[in-house]
Amino acid sequence: MKYILVTGGVISGIGKGVIASSLGVILKSCGIRVTSIKIDPYINIDAGTFSPYEHGEVFVLDDGGEVDLDLGNYERFMDIKLHRDNNITTGKIYQHVINRERRGDYLGKTVQVVPHITDAIQEWVERVAKIPVDGDNMQPEVCIVELGGTIGDIEGMPFIEGFRQFFQFRVKREDYCLVHVSLVPQPQATGEQKSKPTQSSVRELRGLGLSPDLIVCRSQNPVEDSVKSKISLFCHVEPEQVFSIHDVSSIYRVPILLQEQGVSSYLIERLKMAQLSKPHIGNIMYKWRDLADRYDRMLKEVTIALVGKYTRLEDAYASVIKALKHSSLSVSHRLNLRYIEATHLETDMLKENPSKYHEAWHQLVSSNGILVPGGFGVRGTEGKILATNWARTKNVPFLGVCLGLQCAAIEFARNELGWSDAHSTEVDPHTKHPVVIDMPEHNTGHMGATMRLGKRTTLFKTENSVMKKLYGNAPFVEERHRHRYEVNPKYIKDFEDRGMKFVGRSEDGQRMEILELENHQYFVAVQYHPEYISRPLKPSPPYLGLLLASCGKLSNFAARGYRLSPHLSYSEGNLSDDEELASIVQNLQMSSFSQSSKSSSSENSPKGKAEVAV
Repeated sequence: MKYILVTGGVISGIGKGVIASSLGVILKSCGIRVTSIKIDPYINIDAGTFSPYEHGEVFVLDDGGEVDLDLGNYERFMDIKLHRDNNITTGKIYQHVINRERRGDYLGKTVQVVPHITDAIQEWVERVAKIPVDGDNMQPEVCIVELGGTIGDIEGMPFIEGFRQFFQFRVKREDYCLVHVSLVPQPQATGEQKSKPTQSSVRELRGLGLSPDLIVCRSQNPVEDSVKSKISLFCHVEPEQVFSIHDVSSIYRVPILLQEQGVSSYLIERLKMAQLSKPHIGNIMYKWRDLADRYDRMLKEVTIALVGKYTRLEDAYASVIKALKHSSLSVSHRLNLRYIEATHLETDMLKENPSKYHEAWHQLVSSNGILVPGGFGVRGTEGKILATNWARTKNVPFLGVCLGLQCAAIEFARNELGWSDAHSTEVDPHTKHPVVIDMPEHNTGHMGATMRLGKRTTLFKTENSVMKKLYGNAPFVEERHRHRYEVNPKYIKDFEDRGMKFVGRSEDGQRMEILELENHQYFVAVQYHPEYISRPLKPSPPYLGLLLASCGKLSNFAARGYRLSPHLSYSEGNLSDDEELASIVQNLQMSSFSQSSKSSSSENSPKGKAEVAV
């Protein structure tokens, strides 16, 4: 096993996750199997109880693990599926060690940070690095480990010491590489790039017993050769081992920038992986370059209103934004995303701050499509319901996710079924029409990891469904969930009699998973989170449907029978509508087929599998 440790200096949020993901993409393009681990030094067991304003969104894995959003970057970039143990926290390590102490595993010894905590860290990394993540049950050959925070943080000291011991005693010199990501600021007053923060950061890292092999300099503009030489001289690395990653038009450019500076050649030589390397496997880097070029060349624009509760921080909706961008690339339209605070749409805001109220509504009504994402709590719920009402009554393309589905059901019950007090028991426990109720079996009185989490199967109940067709006519889909509340099954007949159809349900038929509205160009809501498994080259079907409808292309797409058209390369730039649709369908079939046919190979008949493939 080869290890690449990615650390960061000077400031947090410098881009370690994107750098680590990009290194994974480059190694995969060389035919090397890669896995990834994220270390978060906080004491929480996992990210499940965080406010989105703390660390951004909570990313959910197939096994139900609630983890840091960087694992979402790893999955999207490298197209792998990670596990809850791929996210290490201080809380998990201490819990593991304390449980062992309670069992008597330490034979009465004094349990200390060194060696017991540091040993636990090393054993965890060694164990998780061997878990297959590509779906082929093949052990990874390289494990990329990202250490969260910045060098010098007191919370990260046990991990730094753990890796010092790990690389000194357990791993050979040719089996590990340390990548340090640092900031090269450029003060506006002088316009000169400064290397001193990087020098100080590397000095501190070396003082802790770790010496970087590669230094990745984050900067506003490309780092000048003279600055690289200075960093090389004072940080004890060759000039060729100093890489520049400046601000670029999209994160899709980052792997290309690293590759152009020779990072793959260096890693293969440094880690003695020449025998593992198989260059140009699947033309991965060509696809990434093509993707980045298409992103920069898009001229048309589509405007989507995101009506949420955590709009002050973009990372709070990281996966949602990525899924929208993946789909906008597929329809060859540049995404203009408007963040609308849900509370600003409510009538109370009209009294409190009329300008915010009118501005929010102006932004909403002038958008091409509306997205209501997930969330928890009372705040902003009425604003989301009002946005849903506008989309339904004005025939505006709409996608609701998790809480968005629940808001769609509440709005419909109030305005179409005449139940003016309809609500969720989360907001109004005493409502006479509890349209949305909690799931007792997933609410044990503890907040952490008690929701309905992870990958679940949703069965389509009808052939006449736009979502079924967007999923390539698959008989079922497997998507990731994260919710405590669900639509009350006792009201389903009332909804469906008035045109709101629940076309997708759980395997037992009791949980409502997919909602569609009749006689509307695109009014869809899902209880699961399709954004978690969206990929740059395989967009999520619900998000793709929203973008198609918002661009006015969904009817043409449907007229083609949702069938595959002749293949067209992404590199052809801004295509005609028919050509764009051909490209979209190709991606869509790749996504739905790989998702459904793999998991159903042992259950479905040959005829059923053939239908999914078609």
